[in-house]
Amino acid sequence: MEMLTLSHVTKRFGEKQVLRDVTFSVPEHTVFGFVGQNGAGKTTAMKLILGLLQRDGGAIFVNGMPVHYGSTATNQFVGYLPDVPEFYSYMTAPEYLRFCGELFGMSEKEIKIRSEELLHLVGLEKEKHRIKGFSRGMKQRLGVAQALFGRPKLLICDEPTSALDPLGRKELLDILVAAKEQTTVLFSTHILSDVEHICDEMAFLHNGTIVLQGSLEEVRRRKQTVAMELETQRPEDAQLLLAAFPFLKLTGRSGLLLEDTERFPDVLRFLADTKLVPVRMEQQEASLEELFLEVVGK
Repeated sequence: MEMLTLSHVTKRFGEKQVLRDVTFSVPEHTVFGFVGQNGAGKTTAMKLILGLLQRDGGAIFVNGMPVHYGSTATNQFVGYLPDVPEFYSYMTAPEYLRFCGELFGMSEKEIKIRSEELLHLVGLEKEKHRIKGFSRGMKQRLGVAQALFGRPKLLICDEPTSALDPLGRKELLDILVAAKEQTTVLFSTHILSDVEHICDEMAFLHNGTIVLQGSLEEVRRRKQTVAMELETQRPEDAQLLLAAFPFLKLTGRSGLLLEDTERFPDVLRFLADTKLVPVRMEQQEASLEELFLEVVGK
């Protein structure tokens, strides 16, 4: 089942066309990467999904129901984590989640059980001090717990790792992977390595248009050329190859990169004729960064 669908969505602010015919679907219980540079239109798209902006064209569906501008019933299915979540800093994490549960009208027993589940999920079950003493990463993790409290079918995360250190990013990414057992995650980011680590599917947004989408494997298969990496036993062997094939690129003292893969048979014949045995020879996997730069023409 598709938990979220955008169909030919457009949005304009004055003369600026922010979104152009945006179409993609997010399958249930996946982490979906919504990728684009700053200013690409990601936040505008998320505000349209939440019914906070009126679209100029197209349709949006959450859990099979249409999204309407203003007061939309589909928000009952949605949890939202902004890039900088705000809290009542004088509260502790359990107190804040209790407050969230009371807003949902849950019973004391339900609040206690759900709070314990989520604090364990985000690794804050042992934190007893007030939120004002939390690090940025701890606040992001508490933000995930708050967004999941009402058991949403769709969790929208707006650049949640952009200001975190490497450890904080890893912790949050691990939490989002675990969260997809409970919900569907729309993960907005410009950090392509994060997408490679946790996303099942993705859509690349550039200048308001989806330029590439699909699973990680499908997206990578679209790159037309794949380089080969070679590593020789000695630096002088690498120099011998470089002298014979000037189109090779030296990487380190003994590494070589072959970008023109049609010349690979020539290189193999040279290795056989000179009895030069490389210690490593493998096809280089295309990174999402290379793919994105390729499709946007950079």
